Formats: sequence, structure tokens, C-alpha cells
Amino acid sequence: QVQVVESGGGLVQAGGSLRLSCAASGGSFRLFSIGWHRQAPGKEREWVGGISSSNSTGYADAVKGRFTISRDHAKSTVYLQMNSLKPEDTAVYYCRATWFGGNSWGQGTQVTVSS
Repeated sequence: QVQVVESGGGLVQAGGSLRLSCAASGGSFRLFSIGWHRQAPGKEREWVGGISSSNSTGYADAVKGRFTISRDHAKSTVYLQMNSLKPEDTAVYYCRATWFGGNSWGQGTQVTVSS
């Protein structure tokens, strides 16, 4: 069974940076696409960005140019580097591993950006 665990959240001031990690285990990491999503209080979960099994990346307009996704196959981990953070980036951030025939969500990590 594939398990996904996020880490790295915390409290940061506006303009600051954080790096989130998404560690996947129990499957063929190289075959996973990993998506990052977030959910702010009272709002629906939204897609932030993702990286495919072939390392192609894509980002939502709201984070383009500020967030960068990368992956380390040796560590079976995908990273979300978040720079120039804004209060509106405050949310629980989730990663989702997707592979042919299935997907798995992590439990999320809280990111709070103070103004």
C-alpha cells in the first residue's frame, strides 16, 4: 500500500520561504506523478502544482513564479519550495501520489503566513 507523508509546514512571515516535503513509500516512486494541493479554511481544496513521472512540472497561476516542485528519486521525496509567501497562501497543504490505477493522499501539513 502506498503511503504519502507531508512535512515541513509551519509559521512564516509574509515574504518568507518554506520547503515542504512529500515522502512516498510502498510503491514504485519513479512511476508516480505527485500533485500538491491546498485547502484554506472555508474554501475548497485547490491544486497548487505537480510533477509527473517524467519530471514535467505545472503550477497554478496563483503560485507560478513563486513555488517550485522538484523530486529526489533516491529519497522517494518530492519537494515544494515556496518563496515570497503571502497571507493568502495560508492553508493545509496536501500531496497526492497518482499512478496507473490508483492514488494516495497524505494527511497534510499546515502552512501559516502572517502579515
